Amino acid sequence: MHPLFLNGPVQNGPFTLRDKPGKAVGIRLAAALNAILGTPPTPHLWNTVTLGGDLRHRAAADESITRTAFEARLIAAKYTPGPQPAAGTMTDTDPDVATLALEMIEDNLRAGTLVISRETVPTCRSCGHMIGRGGHACRACGSSDTRDRITRHLVAVLEKNRPVLDRTDIHSSHRAQPKHLQNTAGSVSSRLIISCTRAHGIVLAPLDLPGLVLDPRVGVHATALAAARKHRADTAVMTITQNAANHIAAHGQHFREHRGTRLKYALHGHLPYDHTTDLQAVYRAYRATAATQRTFETWFLPLFSLKEKSGTHPDQLPQLFKHFVRAHMARPPDPDPAEVTAIRRAVAVGRTDWIANRRRLTTAVAMLGWHVDGVCSAGHEAARHWLALRPRP
Repeated sequence: MHPLFLNGPVQNGPFTLRDKPGKAVGIRLAAALNAILGTPPTPHLWNTVTLGGDLRHRAAADESITRTAFEARLIAAKYTPGPQPAAGTMTDTDPDVATLALEMIEDNLRAGTLVISRETVPTCRSCGHMIGRGGHACRACGSSDTRDRITRHLVAVLEKNRPVLDRTDIHSSHRAQPKHLQNTAGSVSSRLIISCTRAHGIVLAPLDLPGLVLDPRVGVHATALAAARKHRADTAVMTITQNAANHIAAHGQHFREHRGTRLKYALHGHLPYDHTTDLQAVYRAYRATAATQRTFETWFLPLFSLKEKSGTHPDQLPQLFKHFVRAHMARPPDPDPAEVTAIRRAVAVGRTDWIANRRRLTTAVAMLGWHVDGVCSAGHEAARHWLALRPRP
């Protein structure tokens, strides 16, 4: 069975995907890879367990709206004026996610990889919010009056004889393993507190931890696994930057596999969307239609970010467009079945060399069913959606 690609949950901050297209790279990449494999659209995943979200909800003029409805309204606004996702959205506090997260916690508690213990944690005297080490003011209320408080927490005990991140956790060929990331991801304490104080999240009261929720760095893994379970996938692959993976990998060590479903990371780089306006002369030289430009910016560039994991430089954009448009113009009406199989095999095992191969890229473009006028063929609702998220000029 092919892997199911899902975006690393995007933090539900104050932006739209049209204004901040870089936030949608993981969404677009997952959609492009699933379409190549012939997989139906998957939900877009969102991270709503944030202190920023707590503060925004507290400051909202309409205090009667529930936090769940508040987050849903903000997420829906991210897509305007384009359509909503064909397969909907899923957040890190949805009921299915919470149920799965508690299942995994209970399994890990029985296995001894998680424990509930009394921990000394810096805490704000004014509002009770947990404060990280460093002596800074409380980010929840601004108070500088803090104290060390001893209270019960959920703690992850990292395995001594197992790397935080090894080859099996990365969706990539063995030749392209991110050794630096594997080293830095393991530079953490052997005991991680994975319960925290938030106004919104997966509540840990059933574990006799009142007032605490599951750390969102764990919750994003549960979200992806819940989406995979919904689609009956054995392997889920989360599209994510190396920096983000470094931030969450240790917290996910005990939450990347559950009862036959496995979660891996597909690493991608940042894209210089702020510089796509510099391509106007190149677009004119190739008489590129608006649809061709959108396909390049919202389909090809995310795919290229999978190959260029350290980030794409603005100076690369003109040559990348030439590579794409030549493949686009040469696409056959009916792709070669052998080429289709080769591309799908490469995507399934994490190889990216086909993206730089014009013949293979020509086949991939043909697989999407694009016509010269940019109208996509039936069955590609996901493609319609990611093109609707074109960066604002």
